[in-house]
Amino acid sequence: MLLPLVFILITNAVLNAQQLEFWLTDPDANVLFQQQPSISPNTDNYVVNDVININESATFQTIDGFGFALTDGSALHLHNMDDTSRAQILQELFTTDKNNIGISYLRISIGASDLDEAVFSYDDLPSGQTDQNMTHFDLAVTRLHLIPVLKEILAINPNIKLLGSPWSPPTWMKSNKGTVGGNLIAEYYDAYAFYFVRYIQEMQKEGITIDAITVQNEPLNPGNNPSLSMEAAAEAQFIKQSLGPTFRKNSINTKIIIYDHNCDRPDYPISILQDADARQYVDGSAFHLYGGDISALSSVHNQFPDKNLYFTEQWVGAPGHLKGDLTWHVKNLIIGATRNWARNVIEWNLASNPQLEPHTPGGCSQCLGGITIDGNQVLSPRNPGYYVIAHAAKFARPNSIRIDTNVVSGLPNVAFQRPDDKKKVLIVLNENDSGKQTFQIQCDGKIYDSSLNGGSVGTYIC
Repeated sequence: MLLPLVFILITNAVLNAQQLEFWLTDPDANVLFQQQPSISPNTDNYVVNDVININESATFQTIDGFGFALTDGSALHLHNMDDTSRAQILQELFTTDKNNIGISYLRISIGASDLDEAVFSYDDLPSGQTDQNMTHFDLAVTRLHLIPVLKEILAINPNIKLLGSPWSPPTWMKSNKGTVGGNLIAEYYDAYAFYFVRYIQEMQKEGITIDAITVQNEPLNPGNNPSLSMEAAAEAQFIKQSLGPTFRKNSINTKIIIYDHNCDRPDYPISILQDADARQYVDGSAFHLYGGDISALSSVHNQFPDKNLYFTEQWVGAPGHLKGDLTWHVKNLIIGATRNWARNVIEWNLASNPQLEPHTPGGCSQCLGGITIDGNQVLSPRNPGYYVIAHAAKFARPNSIRIDTNVVSGLPNVAFQRPDDKKKVLIVLNENDSGKQTFQIQCDGKIYDSSLNGGSVGTYIC
């Protein structure tokens, strides 16, 4: 009499192992990143609809993570919360328990970004003074809010990757001596390279490891506050003459990433990588998508397949429109960037308050955070960027490998295989504004039936 019971238990265990886990965001139905009933395989493997085939034998790039820019403004709002409220939202953002979203990558500014209360660098001096030996280098402003919040995040996830990006060097290094625009004076190339070294070393003393830096945020946008104009030839010269050798001399292993601007100018990173003296120091290229097409990443990869690609910034404009923003960002970034070799996707930025503050004079006044913090309260529902990142960050964990899937009309998709449990993660978007689309998923030889309403995103784990 025990044999049938054993058979039933084994059968149920096999069936449960074959279940497809399903998480959904459907704006029209007000389903916001919620787990749905698991999907059982089609018992006869009958194919009736468009099939997305997951093929783990064809592999591409390793994933570093998905997340946000943790601006000083974001850190200010988090740090000003009471301890209990801050602990709750940090758990929600940086763990994968329950409905938490598991952010695994952060971008931070080296000095001020335009989402700071005021412009600053780590070596500000009275007019006419210079400090080529970085004697006056000081992280004081960053210690106010960003470093304490980062330490709490690292206590939750010690392995989170951090990318540092400068908006401007200290003004005494610049041709116009101002915070907006200007060029880096060649006389100060070595000093600025050492500025990066001091930043990395001082953050390390705080227990914060900077995995990578970009040389300059948006080097072709000199109108932001702060900002710097840096053409490709100048960036290449700075890297090969000063930054690369200074990193090597000081045993800095932090990755050097070039460009960090829009997809309409892939010639910028390509020209730097064509310079062998600069290329030896460069890990890869970073992109934004305020111009151009996401396929530009592949154009760089095709010429330099040994160099990595990163997607480092895209904003959501206030007040946000979940359905439209979700569709565009998932299609172009979560799916588009990773299908074009990006190792990460970073949204701009993590947190804002209801007034979209702080920002510098001339900085972004309409940048909507992934969450809105009003005192000790995090407003619900969360903002579009939160759901965009959630569908990837929670499931496609660091060191996952992108694997192959076919392109189905109206259903952009991308898949990853996790390193630990070898489970496959498939993200699918119904990019049509209206109308349900039914389809099937082939995973491990099993066929699963599913459907998504227009503008909906599903993440499937098998």
